[in-house]
Amino acid sequence: MSRKHIGSSLDRFLEDEGILDEVQTRAIKEVVAWQLAQAMKERKISKARMAALLKTSRTQVNRLLDPSNDITLSSLQRAAAVVGWRLSISLVGPGAAPGATRSRAS
Repeated sequence: MSRKHIGSSLDRFLEDEGILDEVQTRAIKEVVAWQLAQAMKERKISKARMAALLKTSRTQVNRLLDPSNDITLSSLQRAAAVVGWRLSISLVGPGAAPGATRSRAS
């Protein structure tokens, strides 16, 4: 039995398969959609009410909650504000540990 891959990381495996970016993007979209749905549920905001608060259609709210769709940052920011949250995004440099962020003073 070969022990070549024992102990290697999932990120490394996905990178070797050429699908790391795709998988990370999908995971982020899944989490954001879930967080928004949970925030709506906690605040007892229906999709119809959310649409009214966002001044948009219920179809657009369904798109926000469907991780297979691409949504704009401004739409996501508005939705977050409606449920009392704020949007936070950071860029992570190459080689940084997962979850690590770095700020740069100007």
